[in-house]
Amino acid sequence: MKLSIVMPVLDEAADIEAALGALVPYRQRGVEVVVVDGGSGDGTPDRARPLADRVIAAPRGRAVQMNAGAAAATGDVLLFLHADTRLPENADRLVLDGLARSGRCWGRFDVRFDGGGLLGLIAVMMNTRSRLSGIATGDQAMFMTRAAFDNAGGFPPIALMEDVALSAKLKRTGKPLALRARVTTSGRRWRAHGMLRTVLLMWALRLRFFLGADPAKLARAYGYAER
Repeated sequence: MKLSIVMPVLDEAADIEAALGALVPYRQRGVEVVVVDGGSGDGTPDRARPLADRVIAAPRGRAVQMNAGAAAATGDVLLFLHADTRLPENADRLVLDGLARSGRCWGRFDVRFDGGGLLGLIAVMMNTRSRLSGIATGDQAMFMTRAAFDNAGGFPPIALMEDVALSAKLKRTGKPLALRARVTTSGRRWRAHGMLRTVLLMWALRLRFFLGADPAKLARAYGYAER
């Protein structure tokens, strides 16, 4: 089984080399890294090319970019990784061996933030909620077999909650493999906007999504700027 890591990016020039540099050991073991740029204006693709197997362009939008990356990837298993998230050691083996042993077709990692204090409690809440609900988020580095991804139709091309929507589809095929190894993701948004405020905002957005709200409106409420 071959693993492909798909990373959607937009204006990540300041951090893309560190993000891809962390994946060098995986590439040395045969893992494919596909970077999908959504129209960066800061030179992100040029900085990414020496450190990735493929750098492609796609229309802006995380779901659209990840679908394009999946189409370009050659792996039997796809792992979708945010540019501000770092994988745990030996994540490739954890994913491939875990799927093979469990017989499951998709999963995610537990998550932690790059800071302590209240962020640690928030991470525990996120992991517990995910374990109970069977729903994963992009911050948890979702992974799945290509067959499961294709059968689910990929990420729905919506402006927000594409990870939750795909999880709901995959959940119908079986429970996720919930790896206790933790990815480390940036807490910059939480710190910048206030932790309690961000928690309440995320709860509200998720509730509105499940009640049928327009994802484009949710994206604007979340703070995604239109171009």
